[in-house]
Amino acid sequence: MTLKIENVTKNFGEKIAVENLSMQVSAGEVMGLIGQNGAGKTTTFRMILDFIAPDSGNITWDDAAIGQKMKQKIGFLPEERGLYQKMTVEDQILYFAELHGMKRNDARVKLINWMKRLEVVGKMTDKVQSLSKGNAQKVQFIATLIHEPSFLILDEPFTGLDPVNTELLRDEIKHFRDNGAAIVFSNHNMSDVELLSDHLTMLKNGKTILQGKTQAIRESFGRTRVYLESELADEELSMIDGVISVAQQGSGRILQLKDAEVGRQIFQKVSQDGYVQAFVQSPPTLDEIFRNEVRDNTSSQEKPHE
Repeated sequence: MTLKIENVTKNFGEKIAVENLSMQVSAGEVMGLIGQNGAGKTTTFRMILDFIAPDSGNITWDDAAIGQKMKQKIGFLPEERGLYQKMTVEDQILYFAELHGMKRNDARVKLINWMKRLEVVGKMTDKVQSLSKGNAQKVQFIATLIHEPSFLILDEPFTGLDPVNTELLRDEIKHFRDNGAAIVFSNHNMSDVELLSDHLTMLKNGKTILQGKTQAIRESFGRTRVYLESELADEELSMIDGVISVAQQGSGRILQLKDAEVGRQIFQKVSQDGYVQAFVQSPPTLDEIFRNEVRDNTSSQEKPHE
């Protein structure tokens, strides 16, 4: 089972929303679709769901157009939440489940289980307007997953959740992935994207500026990031040729390097007495890459990231 987007373009008047987008997501994979607001993510989701049609290109599931039968197998969590505030949790979850072909009694049994699994504070007979923002978000998540979709589109799924509840939902997403669902996932928190995504597509003004396996994209930028805990002063570190910046992070510092080889010099200097509290050299984080690329994507256009 594979979603294919091939050379898709969508314009709204003179504004290019998505330009020549191609990506592929197979069963058991998570594609992180990231970019600033207005980058083209929501337009892409709407084209996949056939809410709007592309001006050119093709979107297929197993090499066929996404028809009504396939749509029943999709779970879509929109960024703009769509719960009816004055309906009870039970009434609307069962309504959504029936739209996806489930029998009402089967859906009720699953709802009871989901309420326990996600630790929803509230009863099925409560109206949504009485729930906290976080618990309403969990109910929206249940509505997305209750029919056990084989393809998930999740747009900002962790909005309004604390770290404990974020982990609960993250584990459920992993569960669906491990059971063969294809997932397209968008989130502004790059740490969540990095934890969940096998592959990444980064958009800027509708254009693809980075695409590939998550770790491969990070490695392609070189191991130019050092986390260091040492008694050495910032001034001494900054004077090392090839150190671009030194910034405090918690009890240590983050050093950005011009070249990965500079890390050897730093390690030799901070471990002269045979001991260093902490030294980790790694590629830039996805958050750092994202911030740099949305500011200036010239370099990414010149080199591929496979």
